[in-house]
Amino acid sequence: MNEISRRHFIKSTSTLGVALWLGLTAKGETSKVSAIAVAKNFTPFILIEPNGQITLFNTKPEMGQGTFQSIPALIAEEFEVSLDQVIIKNTGGEKEFGNGQRAGGSTSVRGSYNEMRKVGAAAKAVFIAAASTEWQVNEADCYAENGKIFHRLTQRSTAYGDLLEEASKIELPKDPKLKDPKDFKIIGKQAHRPDVPMKTNGSAIFGIDVQVPDMVYATVERCPVIGGTLKSFDPSEALKMSGVIKVDKVERIVGIYSFIGVAVIAHSYWTAMQARKKLKIEWDTKGFETYNSADYDQYLWKHADEEGMIDKNIGAIDAVKTSAQNTIDANYETPVIAHHTLEPMVCVAQVTGDKVEIWSSNQVPNLITGSGDNDVPALTGFKPGNVKYHNNNVNMFIGGGYGRRLYYDYIVEAVNVAKLVDRPVKTLWSREDCTKQGAWRMMTFSKMSGTLGEDGKLLAFRHKVIGPNFHESLFKTFNKTRLDGSMVEGIGAQDYEIPNIKTSYVKTDSHIPGAAFRSVVSSTICFPHESFVDEMAYKAGKDPMEFRLSMVAPSSDTYKLLQKLKELSNWDKPLPVDKGRGVAQWKFFGCQLGYVVEVTYNAVSKLIKIDRVIALIDLGIVVNPDNVKNQVEGAVIMALSAATKPGITFKNGVVEQSNFYDNPVPRINEAPLVEVHILADGGRIKGVGEPGIPPFAPALANAIFAATGKRLRKMPFDLKIG
Repeated sequence: MNEISRRHFIKSTSTLGVALWLGLTAKGETSKVSAIAVAKNFTPFILIEPNGQITLFNTKPEMGQGTFQSIPALIAEEFEVSLDQVIIKNTGGEKEFGNGQRAGGSTSVRGSYNEMRKVGAAAKAVFIAAASTEWQVNEADCYAENGKIFHRLTQRSTAYGDLLEEASKIELPKDPKLKDPKDFKIIGKQAHRPDVPMKTNGSAIFGIDVQVPDMVYATVERCPVIGGTLKSFDPSEALKMSGVIKVDKVERIVGIYSFIGVAVIAHSYWTAMQARKKLKIEWDTKGFETYNSADYDQYLWKHADEEGMIDKNIGAIDAVKTSAQNTIDANYETPVIAHHTLEPMVCVAQVTGDKVEIWSSNQVPNLITGSGDNDVPALTGFKPGNVKYHNNNVNMFIGGGYGRRLYYDYIVEAVNVAKLVDRPVKTLWSREDCTKQGAWRMMTFSKMSGTLGEDGKLLAFRHKVIGPNFHESLFKTFNKTRLDGSMVEGIGAQDYEIPNIKTSYVKTDSHIPGAAFRSVVSSTICFPHESFVDEMAYKAGKDPMEFRLSMVAPSSDTYKLLQKLKELSNWDKPLPVDKGRGVAQWKFFGCQLGYVVEVTYNAVSKLIKIDRVIALIDLGIVVNPDNVKNQVEGAVIMALSAATKPGITFKNGVVEQSNFYDNPVPRINEAPLVEVHILADGGRIKGVGEPGIPPFAPALANAIFAATGKRLRKMPFDLKIG
């Protein structure tokens, strides 16, 4: 959908009279629609009713990142209405809204920026034309403001709702004129998010809150050994419990893997959980009971000397000759980690004949209703047109996604549970289920090597990534013979000018289902990359900030970012001997952010205290500065957790952790002071959600080295040094 192509409208036969739908069509066709059924290829982003009520549709699932405000804001800016004047509704995976109904990869705003502004601008043009026709005046003498059209010469005005009949006769312009950014009233201005009051007063609806008449509850016992499956089960003791309705086997599909568990359906979740404990199950662990994290780590390092699949090979790195004292070799490790969304995996499903209705928190509504060969309809045996996803009627919010809810294994499982009874079922995962059953962010190891020239400049740089590819566990069509660029994402995108660079990836096998994580693989490979740049700086006897600046062109984004960070952090101001500063930056996904972290080392307690985090994000264009601040602050806490809290480990095929007590996240007293600064000087718009994760861990590790002299190369790292 690259341009606005047609005007679409509805003339309703209801007592409301005329309602006007305005939107895009993917094929440039004119579609006729009714108030009840929307025609194929129709994308109704704006609904205007005769009483003047305006509804804007948000196609990006709201999981805390602010799209419930930012996407409608793009439309409202050009349509000349404030968000206080409109109702906002989330879309629910309807075909008419296209395949863009998803949130991930920091693409929500940057992928919608121009299209949604065009929607608003085209709608405004239609109403200006309608008013000028009705008043018999020139369009140039009319303008829109606050949901009305005004005539400059007479100051006559009329609301959008009063112009519906005339507007319905006018074509939407294909290439509407957009506002000059200097005239923005919403974009770039700090604004309150309309979802915050609902989330504060408890009226917001999350997937876990959904209640459907005659609903019952389910929980599923799954094989504790990852990769195992059901051999046999005895439900007799569970079925004796009052309130238990049914016990049966059920399938969960995670990418290429199929797991069979035992579902308990009952009149209450408590009853279902208690009955689950009474199940007698024999599992077939298929030999995976021998899997251990320590053994797998050794397996990864055994592959570290393989050439792997080459990503970048610039210069002639294998021909570089230098003295041993000018070379550093280092190995870095990052662990498996859980997403720990505050809202656990949950789905309400009701199967009626060949149709299914679904209520669930998910990042990809379009894949719930159907848009490919591996979506929910395909995996559950329903025709796409027979799958109804309830979202816009309740404006459902997501209690954290972080990449975990890009996947819908828990929805497929819930639909399969619902097939067992003739009523709606809420299938709910416990915190232990979420922690122990995955899918998880997988580990990656990095083998680093760097060589300095006699002048102290970085002459050669190698970064080899070793680990399983999470895409391989998701797609049956995955090509094992080709390099998957996501496994080295960001490494080749950095602005560092090094004469000889070689980056590669060694793929290792794993039976563990992997998943994307906020910032995906960059969350594991920025840490070794930016930490090792620091190592080379110290090896050269140079300041880490100046060392980086010397490797980037003054015209580059990175130079601009680092220079500003240097200024904001008073980098050149000496610190007391017990303190240290560290810097790191990362450019990926078309986004870039840098951190300076300051720490204090207590020589008595041996503890590191994080004093201050200075963040600088390069956005080009900002929609809501306050939302950017919230996103970066949240990313710091999430990155701090990944960097310093225990990860997921396996023993005898079973995840050793189960809940926050043994797989914790930072507590409020551990939250550092975070200063967020924004570079927004125009140009290409960039993303916000992902870039705050990758550079935090290396900036913290580099600060710890500056304060203690100890280099940390393995995450998670202990903040007690010595």
